[in-house]
Amino acid sequence: MKFLRLVLLPIVPIYYVITWFRNLMFDKGYMAYKSYDFPIICVGNLSTGGTGKTPMVEYLIRLLKDNTKLATLSRGYGRSSKGFVLGTERSDALSLGDEPFQFYNKFNKDILVAVDGNRQEGIAKLLEQNPMPDVIILDDAFQHRKVQAGFNVLLSTYDNLYTDDFVLPTGNLREPKSGAKRANIIVVTKCPSDLSDQIKQNIISKIKPLAYQEVFFSVIRYSADVILGDKKPVSLKQLPAFKLITGIANAAPLVDYLNTIGSEFEHIAFKDHHSFSRGEIDEMSKYACIVTTEKDYMRLKSEPSLQGKLYYLPIEVQIDRPDQFNALIKDFAINN
Repeated sequence: MKFLRLVLLPIVPIYYVITWFRNLMFDKGYMAYKSYDFPIICVGNLSTGGTGKTPMVEYLIRLLKDNTKLATLSRGYGRSSKGFVLGTERSDALSLGDEPFQFYNKFNKDILVAVDGNRQEGIAKLLEQNPMPDVIILDDAFQHRKVQAGFNVLLSTYDNLYTDDFVLPTGNLREPKSGAKRANIIVVTKCPSDLSDQIKQNIISKIKPLAYQEVFFSVIRYSADVILGDKKPVSLKQLPAFKLITGIANAAPLVDYLNTIGSEFEHIAFKDHHSFSRGEIDEMSKYACIVTTEKDYMRLKSEPSLQGKLYYLPIEVQIDRPDQFNALIKDFAINN
């Protein structure tokens, strides 16, 4: 893969110019976009994935759901449905996509969860709901320039900052680094828990935030317990040897964590949003104990052959200077 990316290096300037020019057309108003008179928060990234958008969206949901009529709108990657779909009690990962279904599974009593590849149409449909949301969180829509969000949260991982990357196909950036200027908040995600102030300052110096931007740092916090369906949580350290099944962009932090706490496991990795085949599920059914991510669990939870053996490990995001971060979000979402 690395060799192929090097071979494709001559294409990088072409991709760069195309994406840069597209942004310029939106910035100058030559390409149409729609803005809104109510709060829309976009969570996204410049890279192709694995920056922690899902736990960040969940963080924002927990922060806002008690004080606003809240909705999330995602594309619904990997779903079999088309157009606008609103989460209901009949929804599953196939109809919503794994990440939106995860939102629905956790927060359906408090928020609306919707998917639509066309964000303008999705917003219009959400505004037809009763009650109508007064705040919408757009999941992974930083490059969706046809909607102008009022507040943008840009994520970039600690071990692969967008400032050190290249555009596709040699690098992982969907657009040039200059696109970061659209962000109100930049969050460096998946940081070590012992990150020093000096290292933070070095990273901020590389990012060079503009006057209206704030930079924060976040850490993934893994639960000490795993969850088996609706059963009582079980201590991860009490599990026997297990198979770790992942279909996420970057499983390295999870693997490192499990190694750190001394878990005995074999890791079976699939690509991000992997659609598990019948043969793969049949093979999994032979395993005595399986641990997976919450996102993967959404695609596997309904399989009868995995009942009683499929656990998932919850995660949450912890942000430095949470009071300042929360105040910026709430000030826009509630006081705007």
